[in-house]
Amino acid sequence: MDLSERLVLSFYGDDFTGSTDVMEVLAKVGLRTLLFIDPPRPEQLARFDGLRAVGVAGVGRSLSPAEMDAQLPSIFVDLHALNASLFHIKICSTFDSAPDIGSVGHLIELGRHAFRGAFVPLIVGAPALNRFCVFGNLFARSGPESDVYRLDRHPTMSRHPITPMDESDLRLHLAKQTKRQIGLIDVLQLANPVERLAMQLDSLVQSGDEIVLIDTLTQAHLTAIGQLLWERARDEPPLFVSGSSGVEYALTAFWQTQGLLGAPPIFSASAVEQIVVISGSCSPVTARQIDWAAGNGFAIIALDPVQLLQTEDTDADLEAPIAEAMKALRMGRSVVLHTCLGPDDSRLAAANRHLAQTGTTERGRKLGKMLGGLLNTLLERSKVRRAVVAGGDTCGYAAREMGITALEMAAPMAPGSPLCRVYAEDTTLDGIEIVFKGGQVGRADLFGSVLRGIV
Repeated sequence: MDLSERLVLSFYGDDFTGSTDVMEVLAKVGLRTLLFIDPPRPEQLARFDGLRAVGVAGVGRSLSPAEMDAQLPSIFVDLHALNASLFHIKICSTFDSAPDIGSVGHLIELGRHAFRGAFVPLIVGAPALNRFCVFGNLFARSGPESDVYRLDRHPTMSRHPITPMDESDLRLHLAKQTKRQIGLIDVLQLANPVERLAMQLDSLVQSGDEIVLIDTLTQAHLTAIGQLLWERARDEPPLFVSGSSGVEYALTAFWQTQGLLGAPPIFSASAVEQIVVISGSCSPVTARQIDWAAGNGFAIIALDPVQLLQTEDTDADLEAPIAEAMKALRMGRSVVLHTCLGPDDSRLAAANRHLAQTGTTERGRKLGKMLGGLLNTLLERSKVRRAVVAGGDTCGYAAREMGITALEMAAPMAPGSPLCRVYAEDTTLDGIEIVFKGGQVGRADLFGSVLRGIV
């Protein structure tokens, strides 16, 4: 099938940064991809020529099953109507989820109902992002320079403030979220020819497996998985698949071997004089990035998350940090405003105590909205046209608060966190550039890279 014939892929991302990750993988091989905040209307799609993939950046990772039931079926219906070859529910590559919040199992149930596939392939490993799935167990680095950890021993994910991962076997973890039978194609079986893998997959489905997890460790595995998926999608579209951006890494790896892709585009982004960084991340990776910024001329402003959780009017209640940030910007400095410096920051414990005392469970939602409003204010009052938002849950709610309509990749910055061009009705925001960064993503000098751009 010629990839220029039709829309190749539609996808729903259960968090914002994961959605930009999918967009980056596809855009880097020349497949034009638009990421929308809400399902796009036909007249919105008509604005963009040559689209090959369309996604919706969701917040499923922060929703309860009941909230998913209320919000997601209509989105899936709209995406189904796009008639793409594949539909992908994109989940976080660290699989952080629980039965009561961000349930991957419930997401898959909703997707199966909408797309009515006989089974759901599940691909979680993504070697380019330092995520590896071996014999059904997930491993990950904590930043690009760290060792590889089994996920239940990972220094960040095992201590995630909302969905700590206490089980690395994804079949056991997922079995707490769905009653569907889960099978596995393991790393040893992936050494077999693809024809034999297809037979193994058929055998698992015939034996009653409704979800089939496929290990992913190497680039060769990605190519084989991509062929397995594409042949299924070609014969029986649309194919419903779930997993990380390993899905797109696998598909594009196979397409490249088949000569289905043209020459990759050349991306560039000029240097800018200043950027604004807003961080709600609790990751030590982001903390190292803020520490680098502090040593390289950025103004660093600590925010009180309890105050943000209690705030109703961003401009009025946060005038002091806004004034401090504007003073630094007028002096020509870049600015980082943050609510946490790693999992041991006392502000995280204080915010959790506040949530426990008030009975509130919407930490990410509230903080994300407030930080989005704060960034909006700073962009409106300054001439800054490039920014960073850090933290998976923060990004989704901040983008909605800012009134963004859609995003398109402008240039790569760190794997999974590209520089994005913003489309918005608000002329202040339309055309600005933002990196939406997951907590675990990027080298220590990432903010410097965003400031310098790439050539």
